[in-house]
Amino acid sequence: MRSRERESERRRGPVKQQRQVEAQRTDAVPTENTHRGKIALYCKDLEERAHLTLQIEEELTGVLSLEQEIGVDRVFSVPQPPTITHQSPKDFIIDPRENIVIHCDAKGKPHPSFSWTRNGTHFDIDQDPKATMRPHSGTLVVDISGEKVESYEGVYQCTARNEHGTAVSNNIVIRQSRSPLWSKERNEPIIVQEGVSLVLQCRPPAGLPPPIIFWMNINFQRLPQSSRVSQALNGDLYFSNVLKEDSRNDYICYARFPHTQTIQQKQPITVTVLNLDAINETVAALYNETDFLSDGSAEERRPTFLIPSGSSSSKMVLRGQVLELECIAEGLPTPEVSWSKVSGEFPAKRTSFLHFQKTLRIVDVSEADAGEYRCTARNRLASVHHTIRVTVKAAPYWISTPRNLVLAPRERGNLICRASGTPKPTITWAMNGIPIENSPKDPSRKVEGDTIIFEEVQTGSSAVYQCHASNEYGYLLSNAFVNVLSETPRVLTPANKVYQVIRNSRALLDCSSFGSPIPKITWFKDSRSSTLDGDPYVLHENGTLEIHVAQALNSGKYTCVARNSLGISENHVYLEVKEPTRILKQPEYKVVQRNRNVVFECKVKHDPSLIPTMTWVKDNGELPDDERFVVDSDSLTITDVSENDAGTYTCIMVTTLDQDSASAELTVVEAAPTPAIVYEQPDPPTDLELTDQKPRSVQLTWIPGDEHNSPIHMFVIQYADSLHHHGHWHNLTVVPGIKTTAHLKLSPYVHYTFRVLALNAVGLSNPSLPSRVYKTNPSAPDENPSGVEGFGTEHDNLVISWKPMSGHQANGPGLHYKVMWRQKDVDKEWTSVTVANVSKFMVSGTPTFTPYEVQVQAINDYGIGPEPAVVTGHSGEDLPMQAPDTVQVLVLNSSLAEVHWEPVPPKTVRGRLKGYKVYYWRERSLHKHNPHHVEQQVLTFSGNKSHGMLPGLQPYSLYLFNVRVFNGKGEGPASSNQQFETPEGVPGRPSFLRITNPNLDSLTLEWGPPYDRNGRLTGYTLKYQTVNISDVLGPVEELALPANETSVTLLNLKYSTRYKFYFNAKTGQGAGPVVTEEAATIMDEAMAARQVDIATQGWFIGLMCAIALLILVLLIICFIQRNKGGKYPVKEKEDAHTDPEFQPMKEDDCTFGEYSDTEDHKPLKGSRTPSNGTVHRDNSDDSLVDYGGDGGDGQFNEDGSFIGQYSGKSSARDTAGGHESSEAPSPVNTSAMNSFV
Repeated sequence: MRSRERESERRRGPVKQQRQVEAQRTDAVPTENTHRGKIALYCKDLEERAHLTLQIEEELTGVLSLEQEIGVDRVFSVPQPPTITHQSPKDFIIDPRENIVIHCDAKGKPHPSFSWTRNGTHFDIDQDPKATMRPHSGTLVVDISGEKVESYEGVYQCTARNEHGTAVSNNIVIRQSRSPLWSKERNEPIIVQEGVSLVLQCRPPAGLPPPIIFWMNINFQRLPQSSRVSQALNGDLYFSNVLKEDSRNDYICYARFPHTQTIQQKQPITVTVLNLDAINETVAALYNETDFLSDGSAEERRPTFLIPSGSSSSKMVLRGQVLELECIAEGLPTPEVSWSKVSGEFPAKRTSFLHFQKTLRIVDVSEADAGEYRCTARNRLASVHHTIRVTVKAAPYWISTPRNLVLAPRERGNLICRASGTPKPTITWAMNGIPIENSPKDPSRKVEGDTIIFEEVQTGSSAVYQCHASNEYGYLLSNAFVNVLSETPRVLTPANKVYQVIRNSRALLDCSSFGSPIPKITWFKDSRSSTLDGDPYVLHENGTLEIHVAQALNSGKYTCVARNSLGISENHVYLEVKEPTRILKQPEYKVVQRNRNVVFECKVKHDPSLIPTMTWVKDNGELPDDERFVVDSDSLTITDVSENDAGTYTCIMVTTLDQDSASAELTVVEAAPTPAIVYEQPDPPTDLELTDQKPRSVQLTWIPGDEHNSPIHMFVIQYADSLHHHGHWHNLTVVPGIKTTAHLKLSPYVHYTFRVLALNAVGLSNPSLPSRVYKTNPSAPDENPSGVEGFGTEHDNLVISWKPMSGHQANGPGLHYKVMWRQKDVDKEWTSVTVANVSKFMVSGTPTFTPYEVQVQAINDYGIGPEPAVVTGHSGEDLPMQAPDTVQVLVLNSSLAEVHWEPVPPKTVRGRLKGYKVYYWRERSLHKHNPHHVEQQVLTFSGNKSHGMLPGLQPYSLYLFNVRVFNGKGEGPASSNQQFETPEGVPGRPSFLRITNPNLDSLTLEWGPPYDRNGRLTGYTLKYQTVNISDVLGPVEELALPANETSVTLLNLKYSTRYKFYFNAKTGQGAGPVVTEEAATIMDEAMAARQVDIATQGWFIGLMCAIALLILVLLIICFIQRNKGGKYPVKEKEDAHTDPEFQPMKEDDCTFGEYSDTEDHKPLKGSRTPSNGTVHRDNSDDSLVDYGGDGGDGQFNEDGSFIGQYSGKSSARDTAGGHESSEAPSPVNTSAMNSFV
């Protein structure tokens, strides 16, 4: 018995060979990388190519899954145990606002069924109304609307099983994302001496996943950081030494929870930095009031580490994760931090230094990164060191996963599962999800650690085996099936595939096959006289046939035969050996003066069956986009050369199989100074002579005129025909400027006169004097008229038309035409008639739309023209005779229907079938209130169609339609009228909405039903809300109204208040578009009168004057005190800055107040929170509204935090909850916050 594993070892080499085959396919397409001057070959059909590569590579290992071996299901179907194809990640954090979706997909034959466990026990989906599985999938969907998400947290595992085995997914841990609020706290002001160190703690609430920390001021601007001030990994803000400018009252720590897209903020921290003089002046007043953090002087001091503490520490990191080491030092001057590894070097590509060298970051950690790392803090006084001992552990990772086995009965094979980790993981096996020690015994199976050995497997022993690798840091799980099959051979390589290779290169011909037992492959060429084995052929174990050096004689048909004990299969492919592409004349090195022209030549030879593409590049980049660069088929011309044109130019010739290139350099030099030269157009040529005179040719010679300092580029030769077009000159030919002789080909029966013009860079010369007349003799026509057509103008005629020949084409006098015709495939003999020099002839009495062959031949007095070409035309068309049959209609929705018909027989069309027309019209509405109107519409469909769509239909209507066929003549009879009804749709807008009878607390709304009801109205929906003078909208009220109402009066409204109304109609299919109106209630006249009366009372005017006088006196006193100066005790200053909770909001700076324990619902200072939950936009350019983008949608919580909804979503559960909970976050668009994190 052969071993699949031994077979796998022998076949590893040809996997590489298969990749080489891919570069030789007929569908390989060249693509040019102009920036590198190189061309790469790619595959057109990537899907087919990748699939075939997967088949062969997997088969070489002998453990390919059945579906991969045999292709997708459409190729053929064989039994296969389940294979998990897609599953959710092991650690799955869910958004509580969205449904839980846990993916689990699998394939197999037959298709597997699915089940789930939760926390190790069966999860009965049928008993949970919130849980469902998607059709034909194991994906679990849980609708958590109205449910507590915590009840669905846990460990889930999916099982996919069919009659051949059971596969299981990873353990998927489902956890809810969390973004808790900041704990209530009151931050005392911090006063420090200038020069000392300081740590501002953040201590954010623990979230899932952990939040991202950043510090900003009250204007939401990032606080500047430097080597002196930086944020630690735990979020705290460290000052190596404080300066006077560090004083501020708005150090705010923000925590962004990325999964829920929310942001929390800590209460602002006030820091005051004082110098030593200020401390001495205020120490008496503050001795009992303030706790100093430092009482030393601001003298320079040696560095010491704030974190980590001590001289050494240790850290453990897992393999593959990110290692972050941090050292933050204090001192004066500010210490600089540097890093080194005691026993080695940093991995250059994986190492970075962050936070002004205070953080060392190594990504994708490996065991080699373990060791001692030293950070050094240094200023001009001294240096200090800290050593961090890093150990690297590893969760299990795969060395090799078990691969699927396909075995024939009585074959042997191995499942190998190798994993590594620190500590070394434990390997255990399961069969069909059951530990293998508890599974049914199988004498053909033996477990030896990480390997299961199968000896002489039997039919029916197919199963799925699970390998578990685990240690204290994680686990791995992998499924692999053993499928015992008896299958006849099948060749998977596409039949009749054509391989193209270049001569002298290697050719690889595929013969990918499947069978159980493994088929043996043999190859034959052409006659199949003998197998191909031995020089120049090499047969690889995977069936690929290799020809080391392909030659033209190797082209031909090849047959591969796959054979095993159960049968035989063969396939044919073709090899074409092409000639290589070669550049015969390469571009040459050029030195050219500025403003001159230069030409690079590049002549190429290639296989004529391959399509070449010539590309030029300059300095391995694209040519400049300049019209001075002209690319021809074998040259590159650069006109008016400048210094920027200097460089290396490369021509690249590419075919579908190969390429060749060659380069040359261009050097541009300055032109030598010369006296001013006058450039003019050349003088006309002289002395025209005609020699070597023949019936159809003559030689013309001339003498060039003066060039006038500009070389002649070409000569233009013109002629005049005094016999047919006297006095008209025509261009005959052009010759290069270096020639003075031209051999002219002439036509018969022409009286030629020639003249020559010279062309240089300035322009054309005047024409030369005409030559003598040269007359050619008449002869029979050389050609026949062009543009011959046959068509009908009536149903019983055939019109034969052509383009008349000119006198120059006639070759002689007496031009006329012989017109011939015969009915195609019926008449053998031609019917002919001779006509004068006209352009058409009509044949009458022809059958309708019958194909005819026609010819038109030219004749003159000297003979007939050549045999004319045969042109097929048709006699005239008639209207179609028959209407389409079996007309049916399928209504797809309220505005779309699909019409089907049976095509008419071709004989009844009586012409060229142009297509079908569907006439349809709305007969009436199905609603009694809608008017009756008929508006016919027509849609045209091509002749190869037997169905068509009728879009834009009116819902809830009765339609009639018929179908007609049409040809070039017109339309045939209509089919019998068919009718169909469209279902209900959503209604149109109400015909009008008016607000009448405004009162103090009520408004009356009147409306009209929609013009387009589109169904039976089920009612109306009225929504309304208040609008204040700042255009801020209040809460929405909603009212459902019956369908038979046309007015409603709203009571208990607020007086003198503007309302916005939204009104729409509904049918059974839903709500229609909304019509909006605005109106306001009126003001109480008595209140308005009192307001006017107060303003006019004398006592009120006197009171206002007294207040103004008092304010003036206070301002004068403040001004005098300020000019006097003087020192104020710190206690007075502190008293002046009372607790912000007792301070009115400062409109000018919009600062935030501190948290008040006595007023839980008081907004932060500077915020405006109306009762309806909206936030007004103030005038600050740096407000949160500006950062949020949408504006007006944010509010602050009771503890001063705010929550930003980056995604802009709102949950139905949030709406239902209202504002009853003070902890419910309010949505704030904080898209601008992303720029800070």
